[in-house]
Amino acid sequence: MLKAYFQNKLVEAGCDEAGRGCLAGPVFAAAVILPKKFKHPLLNDSKQLTEADRYLLRPIIEEKAIAFAVASVDHEEIDRINILKASFKAMHLAIDQLAVRPELLLIDGNRFSPYFGILHHCVVQGDGIFASIAAASILAKTYRDDFMLNLHNEYPQYDWASNKGYATPSHKNHLRAHGMSPYHRKTFNWNKTETEFALGEG
Repeated sequence: MLKAYFQNKLVEAGCDEAGRGCLAGPVFAAAVILPKKFKHPLLNDSKQLTEADRYLLRPIIEEKAIAFAVASVDHEEIDRINILKASFKAMHLAIDQLAVRPELLLIDGNRFSPYFGILHHCVVQGDGIFASIAAASILAKTYRDDFMLNLHNEYPQYDWASNKGYATPSHKNHLRAHGMSPYHRKTFNWNKTETEFALGEG
């Protein structure tokens, strides 16, 4: 069972991103403020859910959340500032859009660029611990998947409908066969694993 909150006095927003380990497309981030009593039996880290369950949960999260927002940073800016900074920027942009200002940010991971005027707490694998981070992970993932599905219609040769731009062996094979699309991240080394992409800077 996920924890409802880190503490019970401040307004908390969970923050997470999707797409750090990709070869193509933007990185998306979401920020979600949930009611303290929010519960759902399926709610979990988005990576532990089926695609159908993620899309089932998204409208529930959006309806029940006190506030939520989703933002992205495109592939060109990722190349300019690196994927880690781009992930933090996407989170900041999502926080900017929240209709309710949080007093504490729960960040999935071990690093974050402080958001001016709001405390933050980093939680390694927090999307499997706190409900608000799990909710943010689901929104970021599904919104990014929608974006990549639209791109697939424009560039079907990369099979983004299946790999969503991640560094899968088949995606790398399509890159070798067709070269880079305008949406590929030019600074990324294709030989890295998905985990190395997510932890590093491209």
